[in-house]
Amino acid sequence: MKVKFWGVRGSIASPGPKTVRYGGNTTCIEIRTDANELIVLDAGTGIFPLSQTLLAELPVTANIFITHSHWDHIQGLPMFIPNFIPGNTLRLHGGFDPVSGKGIEQVMAVQLQYSYFPVREAEMKARIEYVTLMPEQSVQIGSATVTPYLLNHPVINFGYRIESNGKSVFFTGDHEPPYNIYQPEDSGYDEYQVFVDEKAKAIEDAMRGVDVLIADSSYMDGEYRSKQGWGHGTYSTSIQGAHAAGAKALFCTHHEPTRSDDALEVAFNEALSQNAAYTRHLDVRLAREGETYEF
Repeated sequence: MKVKFWGVRGSIASPGPKTVRYGGNTTCIEIRTDANELIVLDAGTGIFPLSQTLLAELPVTANIFITHSHWDHIQGLPMFIPNFIPGNTLRLHGGFDPVSGKGIEQVMAVQLQYSYFPVREAEMKARIEYVTLMPEQSVQIGSATVTPYLLNHPVINFGYRIESNGKSVFFTGDHEPPYNIYQPEDSGYDEYQVFVDEKAKAIEDAMRGVDVLIADSSYMDGEYRSKQGWGHGTYSTSIQGAHAAGAKALFCTHHEPTRSDDALEVAFNEALSQNAAYTRHLDVRLAREGETYEF
């Protein structure tokens, strides 16, 4: 199985001289099974350079799995080049939005309104299909089984576990480990803590034993204190979560957009030092745009 990172920044694309080493595109990850089946996780701005490489292997069937509908994870979809070429298929998978009452088709419909984009969906030449997923109900993509798990973010956010030929990858999308919204002295604290513990255990079990965990690691521990509830993890929560789940390799991603490459490495190395007890048997890396990991 191969994993290639096409976008690793969070929140907003951040190109420029200070982000050249790790990249400025927002989230997009290419997965290839041993049979070369194509699975794409999220469609941030990184999906545009990915789509350019796909022109060498037309016709393409691209199974794209959207973790959630925030802009930095969907904004590259209108510029996915195979959409404009007959014979290709885009199969877009994602969750049902209880706020709008609509399925994953909404992420295309909203972006392709004529006020915002000059090409209507009806004018695109590829076949576009929509698959609305339910938590823990797997779908089969050739040799790969893809299972969505409900994680913790201000909107519905699926983490995806991909398994094929005995190999596995888990991607969290945007995820903040569950925490108790009450103070210990509050009457609802104990009851809510039961929910927190159960949810944390379910997420740990979903990640159990994966070869590769790709996790939201937006913040340093000190930064997180003022951003609790924003729906993002830290280097420490990712490292400790990977250790608890028995993952073999961890890629920290969703890099803070204001953090330069130099600052990113400083933050990462500080986290490694603080969490040395959890990294003894864990390969921990910073996700880097353009990097391929094969296992």
